[in-house]
Amino acid sequence: MNITSKGRYALRVMLDLAQHREEGYISLKTIAERQGYSMKYLEMIVGSLKRAGLVASTRGKEGGYQLIRDPEDYTIGEILRCIEDNLAPVACIKAGDICCEHAGECMTVPMWKELDDITNAYLDGVSLQDLLTGEKWKKPIDK
Repeated sequence: MNITSKGRYALRVMLDLAQHREEGYISLKTIAERQGYSMKYLEMIVGSLKRAGLVASTRGKEGGYQLIRDPEDYTIGEILRCIEDNLAPVACIKAGDICCEHAGECMTVPMWKELDDITNAYLDGVSLQDLLTGEKWKKPIDK
């Protein structure tokens, strides 16, 4: 699995929208400036996020994008899957399905499938809210 810059930027856009939810619709120009990204590149990304039903948009002077749900209701897995072509560790697995003509005799397929399942379960267990707070990764302080 290799998360492309498009996937990483999508997460940053979603985090930006989550951090500034109280501001309502946020223009792509504002997001681009805050994140230091190209508007043209972000247009492709937010288009995919919108088509996947993850963000809402409106046009006009007060237009822009906003989250449809609360940050805790978005998983990192769903965000990445709407942007990335494939999150699987190998090309013969796509969207959780084994799509290889040699799958019947390939002894490595079960291992790759299990790794794909573990990866997706992990990404689906991390929410946008988890990234916002960072609490999930804070280690307890030893006394």
